[in-house]
Amino acid sequence: MGKIGKCEVSRLILGGNLLTHYTHSRDLQYVYTLAAHYNTDDKILETLAVAEANGINTLTIHNPPHSMEVLRRYRKERGGKIQWIICATAAVTPGLVEYRAAVESLVKDGCEMIYLWGVHADALVAQGKLDLVEQAVALAKEYGVPSGVGAHDLQVIKACEAKGIPADFYVKTFHHHQYPSAPTKEQLAKPYSEVPGYWCQDPEATTELMATVQKPWIAFKTMAAGAIPPKSAFQHAYANGADHVLAGMFDYEIAEDAKLAADAFAANQKRPRPWRS
Repeated sequence: MGKIGKCEVSRLILGGNLLTHYTHSRDLQYVYTLAAHYNTDDKILETLAVAEANGINTLTIHNPPHSMEVLRRYRKERGGKIQWIICATAAVTPGLVEYRAAVESLVKDGCEMIYLWGVHADALVAQGKLDLVEQAVALAKEYGVPSGVGAHDLQVIKACEAKGIPADFYVKTFHHHQYPSAPTKEQLAKPYSEVPGYWCQDPEATTELMATVQKPWIAFKTMAAGAIPPKSAFQHAYANGADHVLAGMFDYEIAEDAKLAADAFAANQKRPRPWRS
């Protein structure tokens, strides 16, 4: 376990993409339909229970209405205790009217932690609207929950740290490039959003920057959406500074992945970056 704000959080966190059927399967469009047929509502409830049984006490997901209804069912009907770290997808615009409504709804539902969706944070920083990032972080804090910032683009973390935005944690993409469909040098010169197949543009630069960050770091897309085996992905993440790993898992993968994460965590107690949670 690590601690983010007042919350005890397992080192391995269940990712929500498989539960929302958004599998990032590149051009393999049939995989989306396959995931939707496999991860029915009942299977999602079962998956959450399997996660808890294997020591995973937290999940991260965005907030589409149906997925939120399933999470509520898990707590009310099954007595589930798994914590929620949720990024609201509502628009972040001056005044934060829509975003506030989304945050209020999440807190009312019992969400334990909230963070600014990486898609929004990337765009806001690129547009020079760091003030809205800061306001979004402050808004969640108003409601008494730990408040974080998500990012695909490393510039988001740089900007937040430079401005001193008091985020409680970061959710940042992190994976190595040792896999068959990894980006070429030419592709890496382009913005990550223009090149399918990777989510961490510069793993080395990410490692270097996060070494200076004293806030907890949840690494996501550590398997590059399934292209990297979990053993390699978890080892790379923990060894290079991540405090928690967020992993999308089908129910039948959870037990093995939990053991792999535990082994990787145990093997990296003396890593260069101190554990920040």
